[in-house]
Amino acid sequence: MRLLVVDDEAPARARLRRLLADQPGVQWVGEAAHADEALEQLQRHPDIQALILDIQMPGQSGLDLALQLPPQLPVIFCTAFDQHAIQAFDLHAVDYLLKPCSPERLATALQRLQGRLLPAQPAHGAARGGLIAALQQLQPASGHWLVQRQGRLHKLPLAELQWVSAADNYIELHAPPHSYLERRTLSAFLEHPAVAGQFLRIHRSHAVNPDHIDSIEGLPHGEALLTLRGGQQLRVSRNYRDQVRG
Repeated sequence: MRLLVVDDEAPARARLRRLLADQPGVQWVGEAAHADEALEQLQRHPDIQALILDIQMPGQSGLDLALQLPPQLPVIFCTAFDQHAIQAFDLHAVDYLLKPCSPERLATALQRLQGRLLPAQPAHGAARGGLIAALQQLQPASGHWLVQRQGRLHKLPLAELQWVSAADNYIELHAPPHSYLERRTLSAFLEHPAVAGQFLRIHRSHAVNPDHIDSIEGLPHGEALLTLRGGQQLRVSRNYRDQVRG
């Protein structure tokens, strides 16, 4: 296998290279420190077969980079954060490793990668994938978003999602009677291909599903009060009021 390691931290890249050197079937390992360099490497080495990709990097994130890759190019995510797993598998990731990964865990990921690269052969590792297999089976079709509830993954129809609230780098997805917390900015959620154009931002901390709006009441200073059909009331800031009117 010819692999490209993408990570902005040089020690992390060096450690992965050392681990990969001991793995059977790995023929070549390249490096990139950020998304732009990774794209350059892919142009320079069109025979690269897969990427081992960090998520949080300066500039474009690993998730942003994965969206630009051709669908036949597999990705293994390797990151220090576990909150991106759902979106990673939404992008058809082969595996999701948490730093610092052990040689045994890396070997398992490479076995799954071989199964992806050689689909004619039985993918025994994938058959034992546990959570990974469940994530792959729950790939959201158009109009859905993967959420976690009580330790299990569920497809949430976007039509049932009434509003999204944000605080710092977290968002809360509200589909009464349930709500779901996720580490993601509101802007990143609204720009995601699965939801782009389906929600209306009414405040720097709120976005709503227009299908659930019941009424809008004007307030002083150019603001407004929006009421959803379920009774939830949200403030519309002056900067976004014209969009609501439209």
